Order: sequence, then C-alpha cells, then structure tokens
Amino acid sequence: MKIAQIAPLYEAVPPRQYGGTERIVSYLTDGLVSLGHDVTLFASADSRTSAKLIPVRGKALRLDPQPLKSEYAAHLSMLHEVRRQAGRFDILHFHVDLIHFPFFERIASRTVTTLHGRLDLCDLAEVYRRWAAYPLVAISDSQRSYLPHANWIDTIPHGVPEAFALPSRHHDGYLAFLGRIAPEKGPDRAISIAKKVGRKLKIAAKVDPADRAYFREIIEPMIKDPLIEFVGEIGENEKSDFLGGASALLFPIDWPEPFGLVMIEAMACGTPVIAWANGSVPEVLEHGVTGFIVQSEAEAEAAISRLDRLDRNLIRREFKRRFSIGAMAQNYARLYETLLDPTEDILQLPDVESLPDGVKPPLRDRVGLPHHRANGTRAVVVAGE
Repeated sequence: MKIAQIAPLYEAVPPRQYGGTERIVSYLTDGLVSLGHDVTLFASADSRTSAKLIPVRGKALRLDPQPLKSEYAAHLSMLHEVRRQAGRFDILHFHVDLIHFPFFERIASRTVTTLHGRLDLCDLAEVYRRWAAYPLVAISDSQRSYLPHANWIDTIPHGVPEAFALPSRHHDGYLAFLGRIAPEKGPDRAISIAKKVGRKLKIAAKVDPADRAYFREIIEPMIKDPLIEFVGEIGENEKSDFLGGASALLFPIDWPEPFGLVMIEAMACGTPVIAWANGSVPEVLEHGVTGFIVQSEAEAEAAISRLDRLDRNLIRREFKRRFSIGAMAQNYARLYETLLDPTEDILQLPDVESLPDGVKPPLRDRVGLPHHRANGTRAVVVAGE
C-alpha cells in the first residue's frame, strides 16, 4: 500500500526530547516500512525516518528559535501540500487532531484519523457529528467513551520498540516521574509520596510555558529537599537508563489520560508502574502484575512496599506481548486493508486465535464501520448484528 502519515509540526519526528504524538508517528511509520509498505511522512525537515520524507517546515515549531511563528499557518500549509499530492496515496493517515476535516471531505473514506488527545471537551461532539464521514481510531477505549457516537472504527494502543530497553538487573532504589510538569500530571502527588515513604524521587520532565507559574509557585518549593532531584527534560536516548534504574514509575495523574505512553516505556524496561485509576490506566496496566493501580496517596505508599513482589522480567514480557511496534503497525495495516478492499467477505475473516499476540483481526462489529460483501454490496455493521 501507498500510505501517507501526516504528523503534527510541534516536534520533529521523532522528537529530540519530549513529544508523545510525534514519537508514535515515528514508530508507526518505520514499522509500516518494515512490513514492506510504501510510506511517505509529511513532517518538519528536521525529522528522521526510514520512509520518504516530505518536509513542510524547516524546523519543528517548539524548538524553532524564531520568536514569532504561527502554528495554524504552518499546519494549513502542510495540509495544502497533502491535498495537492493526495492522489498518490491509497490511505492518508492524519495525526493532527481535526484541523484537516474541512479540506478532505470528498475523500474521507480514504483517510484514517488517530486521535491522540483528550476528548472530554465541550465543543467536540458537534464537530464529530458535522464531519461524521471520517473514520476515527482511538488509542484507548476510555478516550473514545467521551464521544460514543463518533465514527470509531477501532481502538489501537501505542507501541514502542522492543529494543527500547532491557530489564535492568540492578535498579538504584529511586522512584521516577517522567513527562510534563502540569497539574493534571500530578507531580506534586509524586513528591508528596516520595517524602512520606523516605525514597528518592527523580523528576525528568519539561515545563511548558502554560505551566511555568504552576512550576514556580507549587513545584519549585516542593523540590527543595534532598530526597527530590529535578533532572529536567530528557531525550529518547536517556529514557532507558532513567526508567530502568528506577524501582517504580509514579504516574499520579488527575485527568482522563488518553493513553500514557510513559507507562509502556517503563514496562519495556521491566519497571513497574504505580498509577491512579484514571483514563486508560486500567487498560494498560494489570494490577499486581505490571504495577499497581491506586486511588490515593496512601494506597500508592502501600504499593511501594509491595514492589518486590513483582517480576520485572514478566513485566517486560507483557510489554512485548501487548505494546510492541510490530503489533501496532500490523493492526494499522490490517485496518487500512479493511477500508480499501472492495471485495472483502466478512464471513471469511481470520480467527483471533490464528493471529500473533497483540495483533487484532479486521473489524467485524464496530459501530458504523463500512464492510463490503462478496457480492459487492456495502453493509454497515451496527452494534448487535
């Protein structure tokens, strides 16, 4: 298949430092290339990929030293170029939220849109009713639950490279917090927990301009403690050592997390995760196996005392089974084929048991998914059929 991947322009693909969506686009693009597909990536010129790169901006927006820039102008220019070249591709796969909706309506059936952000926002329901022709992919069932009537065609979890890390034989006993300093991410909870149990906490996180006041007023006073080490923002090459050396990753979120990439990055290192039961967490973690799911600081503190009961090699195996790049890429490739094949007989789809771990069959019963019968007539499978 000829597939276009359309990435956000906030970060390079992959990002130099923090950047979840662009990192997943990088992994998926390279995974599809490894499956033999002809893949083109629309992204900033400072991106690195095994696919064909069409640079649509000189530098990613966040690290561009230019003081004044327009993210809307940059993305609209990219969409103009995608539209100009759209006839070259079988599938256009968008990762840019919903900004492309007004421009590709005539070929919406040849598109896939993966939504990477939160969907519990007040204005979204009407937008997804207005542009209902676009096939949508969620990254967790929790994420899609906020828009139950949207045109969901699948839920495909993220994957990261199996070579991302190997379980560390010796960890250094510290707790880790990785990601972004923001109230909804709960760094204040992580600091409070570490202090109460008397364990060192290392915080590797970026501070966005919107969160600088929160960092300055709330977090900075809390990290003036010998138990707390603020590492700052780290890049991909540093994550393995950072996570692999930790006794556990603290994920004390206070919002409906759509996925939580850092959880599977920790699992890739064999590192257990202690996370609040919000958003996607119960879908990603298995309580008592890959970590502990908690609902309070007291429960998190108790979980720390039980970390030695978890098998780090088993955590790594669970990661490989469920969250590898190979599984993610194969799931998307099968989804593309389902959308494109005009002769698919839905009665002759492979059984789940015959597929590799983590790889799902083509969709049979997702609400609103168009299938084609063997006689050429279209059928839309609805719930309960």
